[in-house]
Amino acid sequence: MAEFKIRTYNNIAIAGLERFPRDRYEVASEIQHPDAIILRSHNLHDELLPETVKAVGRAGAGVNNIPVAECSRRGIVVFNTPGANANAVKELVLAGMLLAARNICQGWDYVRRLEGDDHEIHKQVEAGKKRFAGFELAGKMLGVVGLGAIGVRVANKALALGMNVSGYDPYVTVERAWQLSSSVIQASSLDELLGICDFVTLHMPLTDQTRGCIDAGRLASMKDGAVLLNFSRGELVDEAAVLEALDTGKLHAYVTDFPSNALKRHPRAICLPHLGASTREAEENCAVMVADQIRDFLENGNIRHSVNFPEVVMARAPDTCRIAIPHANVPAMVSQISACLGEKGINIVELLNKSRGEVAYTLIDAEGEVAGEIVDHIRAIDGVLAARLIP
Repeated sequence: MAEFKIRTYNNIAIAGLERFPRDRYEVASEIQHPDAIILRSHNLHDELLPETVKAVGRAGAGVNNIPVAECSRRGIVVFNTPGANANAVKELVLAGMLLAARNICQGWDYVRRLEGDDHEIHKQVEAGKKRFAGFELAGKMLGVVGLGAIGVRVANKALALGMNVSGYDPYVTVERAWQLSSSVIQASSLDELLGICDFVTLHMPLTDQTRGCIDAGRLASMKDGAVLLNFSRGELVDEAAVLEALDTGKLHAYVTDFPSNALKRHPRAICLPHLGASTREAEENCAVMVADQIRDFLENGNIRHSVNFPEVVMARAPDTCRIAIPHANVPAMVSQISACLGEKGINIVELLNKSRGEVAYTLIDAEGEVAGEIVDHIRAIDGVLAARLIP
C-alpha cells in the first residue's frame, strides 16, 4: 500500500508526476484522502479540502486560485514554483514589445484581408504599408515593475537588445538583486518609472495593494505613445482607463495575456489567450519543481518556496524520528513543545524553528522512537495547527 497519496487537478506534465516513486506514492485525479494536492489553474476556493491534506502545490507562480488563508489556519503548506516558467514569460514579453512596436498584428490582419492576383496584392501592399510603420526597440526606455524571477530576466535581455532599462521593486530580494544587471536604473517609485519609459511591463503579484494600481492618473503620467504590457494579472490595471488611453493615443498599444470583450475588439490592444507559461518546457519545469517540493515536505518535512510558511530546511540527523509542526507565531510555543517531549523522556537532537507573519514552523529530530501518542499531545497544545511524525 502506498505511503503517500497525491491528488492532481488539470494536466500535470508527466515529467513531474514521474518524480513520485510508485512504491511509495499513489497519484491520481480522483484519489480519496490525499496527503497533498497538485494543480495548475483549478479553483480550490469552492471546494472542501479533505482533513488529510498537508500540502497544496501550484505548478506555476500565482496562487489566487488557492484559499491560502484557510490553508494557513489549518497548517497546510502552500507551495508555488517561482522562476520555473520565467524564461517562457520573458520570451513572450519580448515578443509582445516587437508586436506592438512594429504593428505586426495589424499588418498581418491587413494582408490576410487582401484580394486579387499576386500583382494586385503587391500593389496594395506597397500602397498600404505606410499605415503600419513602427519604431525600433534599441534606444527606448523599458520600465520593469517587479524584479522577481521574470522581471530580472526581462530587464537583462532588454539591455542585450540595446534598450535602456529602469526597474522598480521595493521588495526585491538579495538573490534577484545579484542577478540583475548593474546597468538597470533604479526607480524610487512607480510614478517616477512610469514618467520616463517608452515601454512598461508589469511583473508583480495581485494583492489588495496592487489591484488597479495602473489607473487613469498613472496612465496620464506616462509618456505619450507608450506601450503597456501586462503578463501578470489582468486586474492590475483599470481596464476602462486603459481603453480610454488607447482611444486618445496616450497609449500606443496595450499587450496583455488577459482578454476581455472590450479589449479584444480594440485595434490597439493585443490580447493573447494566457500564453505566458504555455510552453512544453515551462510546464515540465513547473511540474518537476512542485513535485520535488511536495516530496521533500512529505518525506522530510522541509519547506522550500512556500507562499504561507517560512522556508525551513534541516538535514536529517541519524537514528532519529522527525516531528513537523506548523503552529501560530506566539511566545513560548517552542518551549511548550520541548516540555511535552521532555515529560515523555524524549531527547531532542536537532531543532529548527522559523516564523513568517502569524505562523511558524518547527522541525524536531528526536532521539530513538517516538510514539504516536506523543505527537497527539503536541497537537493538543493551544496554537499548534498540525503535527506529524516522519519516521
